[in-house]
Amino acid sequence: MLKTSKQLNELLAEAAREVDFSGTVLIKEKDEIVFQAAHGFANRAEKLENKLDTRFGIASGCKLFTAIGICQLVENGVVSFETKLADCLDIEFPNFDPDVTIHHLLTHTSGMPDYFDEAVMEDFADLWKEQPMYLLDSLAAFLPMFQKKEMLFSPGERFYYNNAAFILLGLVVEEKTGMPFTEYIVENIFKPAGMADSGYFSLDQLPHNTALGYIDHEDGSWKTNVYSIPVKGGADGGAFTTSGDMLKLWKALLSFRLLKEDTTKLLLTPHAHVEEDDYYGYGVWIVKKDDDSIFKYHVMGYDPGVSFHSAYYPEADVTLVVSSNKSEGAWTINKAVQGVL
Repeated sequence: MLKTSKQLNELLAEAAREVDFSGTVLIKEKDEIVFQAAHGFANRAEKLENKLDTRFGIASGCKLFTAIGICQLVENGVVSFETKLADCLDIEFPNFDPDVTIHHLLTHTSGMPDYFDEAVMEDFADLWKEQPMYLLDSLAAFLPMFQKKEMLFSPGERFYYNNAAFILLGLVVEEKTGMPFTEYIVENIFKPAGMADSGYFSLDQLPHNTALGYIDHEDGSWKTNVYSIPVKGGADGGAFTTSGDMLKLWKALLSFRLLKEDTTKLLLTPHAHVEEDDYYGYGVWIVKKDDDSIFKYHVMGYDPGVSFHSAYYPEADVTLVVSSNKSEGAWTINKAVQGVL
């Protein structure tokens, strides 16, 4: 059991002060909401406060949506996890290994190049100095950034976090369904899960009650992230959702309303070893305990002006959602809750 409400309030209030947290925190134990709070401003210039139902960008947190979409195609017999990329897309990848499969793409083990290499480029915003972010309004728009690069290693050799792999998975969804990727996710995941406030919104057309992302500088100044991330999210990240909607996603997934039970278990299987106790399933991070049991399933997203972390702890039956419209903060809140568990 989690600590009493008073203790939890004090613990998380201290964590929020530590990082000047801006966003929302929602914790559910079994079927009961045991903690919820909103901090900071959704719009600093207008002094509009974040609310419990404010929409936040979740960056790579929505890779799970892409993985669920692909798993639905597998259930429908459209593709299999062993289907090769070359058999899915009629797009030229002159230097890619022909043995790259859907499984490799889902688990970041394909060995293909990424459009953003975190090993050599620290700031995601630096990408848009040469590639205008306002032109990246479709999955296909990302292809010139990586499709002619050389392979990094052989498929299946090791784990290497790869955004471009999920761009390709999104293109597979579009090719096999005839629907724009974002429309497919809304119709086949958001709506069945009851996520009425979630969507893939263009940064220059954000709907009501959506937090702007903020980048803080050491001198105390700040700016929004409107020029620091792609103008519209897609298969590798960039959806907007509320903390309440994210709770609905976990519930729908774990109650087998989005996928069959066997497919859900496969999605949540530790397929790739990352390091120490960290593993990766299909679109989801997995942490094991010393006895090899599962401590948590989690998704996270960090972009300029975005920090997001959401986890499900199976043994405690606790679900956590931390959404922030600052570049940092979500991990500190998550760590505080995890300390209680």
